[in-house]
Amino acid sequence: MEQGTAEQQPRTRAWVPAQAGPAVPRRHSVRGQVLTALRRALIGGELLPGEVYSAPALAERYGVSATPVREAMQQLAGEGAVEVVPNRGFRVAERGARDLAELAEVRTMLEVPALIRLARALPPERWEELRPLAAEGVEAAARGDRAGYAEADHGFHRAVMSLTGNRRLTEVTGDLLRRVHWSAAGGSRLRTAELLADASEHTALLDALIAQEYAVAERIAREHVSVARHPH
Repeated sequence: MEQGTAEQQPRTRAWVPAQAGPAVPRRHSVRGQVLTALRRALIGGELLPGEVYSAPALAERYGVSATPVREAMQQLAGEGAVEVVPNRGFRVAERGARDLAELAEVRTMLEVPALIRLARALPPERWEELRPLAAEGVEAAARGDRAGYAEADHGFHRAVMSLTGNRRLTEVTGDLLRRVHWSAAGGSRLRTAELLADASEHTALLDALIAQEYAVAERIAREHVSVARHPH
């Protein structure tokens, strides 16, 4: 049971996912498997903003003890996806337009300059290597798979930032992008066309980088991380 007390006892919602998933494997991989499943449930809208979910209930769903669920939820709390509610569980965080605007501003400050430096330093073939990652995003978007697209989006941006060789920058920008997806999950659900528009910018960015059209690449990068591209 989570430690501490709460003056007001919020309602704890039982989670019944839209579709049953596979059982979680052995202990050494339980926490990672639960973390992945919870991330998809959050982004996919199965876990609702403002609602409280108990670790025991989620543990029962996966057929594991509550410990790996709490561990996964604590990590998600550190990422800004949930908040700890003493004696009850975890509340899915509610985010607004200001959160998205601030995240977009910080991402623009970090990612765009790093990308432009890379654009002038790397040969076109290095950018071509990222095509499969961009394609994964387009495929997930075409299916209307919001959680799948979030994973592909994170993978693409992480791969780009990792080219800088700066591990801290890669970690920080990856965390910021996860927070964007957590915030977006709390708003209106994106239509498939909107997901595709977002995903297509990865492809357009690679096209500009390969063609060494630096001004075009910078414009696409700025638009891609801007709050205007994530109105949800």
